[in-house]
Amino acid sequence: MTTLRIAGGRVLRPDLTVERADVVVDQDDGTIAAVGDPESVPAGDERLDAGDSLVIPGLVNAHTHVAMTLLRGYADDKELDAWLREDIWPVEAALTGDDVRAGTELGLVEMIRSGTTAFADMYFHVPEIAAAVEEAGLRARLGHGVVTVGKDEADAREDLETSLDVAREFDGAADGRVRTAFMPHSLTTVGEAFLREYTAEARAADVPVHYHANETADEVEPIVDERGERPLEYARDCEMTGDSAFVAHGVHVDEAEIELLAETGTGVVHCPASNMKLASGMAPVQRLLDAGVGVGLGTDGAASNNDLDLFDEMRDAAMVGKLAANDASAVPAERVVEMATLGGADLLGFDGGRIEAGANADLAVVDLAAAHLTPRHDLVSHLVYAARGSDVRHTVCDGEVLMRDREVLPLDADAVRARAEERAAAAVERAE
Repeated sequence: MTTLRIAGGRVLRPDLTVERADVVVDQDDGTIAAVGDPESVPAGDERLDAGDSLVIPGLVNAHTHVAMTLLRGYADDKELDAWLREDIWPVEAALTGDDVRAGTELGLVEMIRSGTTAFADMYFHVPEIAAAVEEAGLRARLGHGVVTVGKDEADAREDLETSLDVAREFDGAADGRVRTAFMPHSLTTVGEAFLREYTAEARAADVPVHYHANETADEVEPIVDERGERPLEYARDCEMTGDSAFVAHGVHVDEAEIELLAETGTGVVHCPASNMKLASGMAPVQRLLDAGVGVGLGTDGAASNNDLDLFDEMRDAAMVGKLAANDASAVPAERVVEMATLGGADLLGFDGGRIEAGANADLAVVDLAAAHLTPRHDLVSHLVYAARGSDVRHTVCDGEVLMRDREVLPLDADAVRARAEERAAAAVERAE
């Protein structure tokens, strides 16, 4: 067994207490072998210095579109529907597989640098995304996003078949670090007959389902007007709820839908920055948590955020959660840290989000030697309200060191940035 010892720091334990401890990682199987007092744990074959630092579970970005880093800052300050139809979708139609690979690599560098070790991604050219994930060493739940509106029967079915084919082909790729899902874009951008038929196929193949739901009022009202039921009731009718299903956003949910989510075990990924920027609304996160709904945290794409830093997202989640509940005690720091770690890992089906023996060795080491992290009254509070992605010193996924002393190891960050800049400019020129 080859081991890595993360030594000399403090460790955030599953109960969110902090203690001085070393973490020993079994690099052969990518799991945590031991956590404890430096005198009691194995020495380790390799050492990663965590002095004056806090070792935390790797963060989980449970909903994003990573290659949209190419569109960061391209179209801002517009409502969702106009933003998508007038700006984003036309450029996305011009993207090639090489473009998506370049944008994905840029996003992976950004996530590694800010302590994210796992993510869920809905996009297209998924083989390129899977290849980038394999090279970078991260963990991901990937799916081909499907839109059928505006397409004829043949093209719609081709898109849907691609999503199922991708889910079957790439599940277990990258030595098991890549898992997959069937990902229809939303309840309003995929026709009902298609949702029913292809979700049933996914269920039969034991493929999870992920989609956008209840993001804006304009998404909710057409379903209510046409069907006389709420969107998530419609989703349940289409067999799109359950413990292997998770939805993005969940902003405009009523009490009956919250109860439905809890009863069916359907998870919700909260994306506060995107929801604020697009004026989509404030998700009732505290009510979701109180009802027992599984909640994770996501950045959404970098075109509507405009970064992939989950520390920013944690702060936003805590702040907007208090406004939504009109209660300063709502969505406290402890719950937000859980959402960004264990909550997201549970939604994505990964055995991570906690630092204890047997869990995936997905970890981030946060440097505490900064003015904005001083004094250290409460390190959990600091993670949510004060820390930044740039405070991450080391990142480890599946037992492998992906960043050491802020140097990204599996990818050439400068070359990735240059390639993405070039690809983004060319794609926009083609689209315009």
